[in-house]
Amino acid sequence: MTSQNKTVIPMLDVKAQHEPIKEEIKQALKDILDSGQFILGPNVKAFEQEVASYYHIKHALGLASGTDALYLSLKALGIKQSDEVITTPFTFIATAEAIAYVGATPVFVDIDKYTLNMDVSKIEKKITQKTRAIIVVHLFGQPADMDEILGLAKKYNLKIIEDCAQAFGARYKEKPVGNIGDAGCFSFYPSKNLGAYGDGGMMMTGRDEIYENVNLLRNHGTVAPYRHCFIGYNSRLDEIQAAILRIKLKHIDEYNQKRRKLAGLYTSILGRAIQCPLELPDRTHVYHQYTVRTQEREKIAHTLKGNGISSVVYYPIPLHMQEAFNYLGYKRGDLPESETAAEEVLSLPIYPELGLETAELIGNLILKTIKD
Repeated sequence: MTSQNKTVIPMLDVKAQHEPIKEEIKQALKDILDSGQFILGPNVKAFEQEVASYYHIKHALGLASGTDALYLSLKALGIKQSDEVITTPFTFIATAEAIAYVGATPVFVDIDKYTLNMDVSKIEKKITQKTRAIIVVHLFGQPADMDEILGLAKKYNLKIIEDCAQAFGARYKEKPVGNIGDAGCFSFYPSKNLGAYGDGGMMMTGRDEIYENVNLLRNHGTVAPYRHCFIGYNSRLDEIQAAILRIKLKHIDEYNQKRRKLAGLYTSILGRAIQCPLELPDRTHVYHQYTVRTQEREKIAHTLKGNGISSVVYYPIPLHMQEAFNYLGYKRGDLPESETAAEEVLSLPIYPELGLETAELIGNLILKTIKD
């Protein structure tokens, strides 16, 4: 470790992940440049097929971002102005932004203090005659309580969109998340478990009509060259990003398993001294983030920084308290679990290339800081 503030252990080391696959990526990029096919080329199609096969689902569509995946899924499901969509306030803003994009109203449900996902016991009271859908977030790679949510969807005839931006490869009762609701939405932002070298996203579904709608929406509503059946959008996964993701997809189970080993080590060190991520026995957490909760967050973060170790607060302001959503009329105290979590959470470095010895050093440093 170091006594300086220079970072020696980052939250993510994309260079380290690139090193063992760089020659394969160089060849893939050369092949694309030589082919001259840059938009919706063979790598996009192959990547979609490979992901669909990995997930045992009928359809997968490459898109420009995870945000677009959420937005176009809502559009394809017919969610519109005056509709309400239930979601969590403890997530990245894109989840609720997508709801606002279609003119619908985000309705926030408070979180469970242990999983940090939506508290399913609080959802039903938020359902009204205007509710049309629920966006379920599998936060930090932790699968949400899907059985209960699916039960409510059936009871009230609601659509379910899974926000899997942080959960590629996570499983709920042996079923991969993203293949449980009406549509599953993924981000390939570089920091994700399966990350591109730029923006990228994907929507998957088992329903033909959703696939067909999103397929048209992502490419200007095009049904034939220069023939457009409705106003669409430009949201296509780049051919270059698809090629990179195809290479990394072959390693995703290995990447996730390494994350799980690191998480297990952190928990073995810290579990009796601090609230660590909860992993329930019927689901597989893929630890996009390893997030602890503590009232001593600032002390721990300061100690880590002083030793050149990164840490980040995800998320410091819950969505219902964001200025962008002032129009919804929420006030402090309305969603207390989310507000308390925002004051206590701290995410630690976790990525496949982080050595177990390094994680052990980080864990022991935090333990010492707590005890001092």
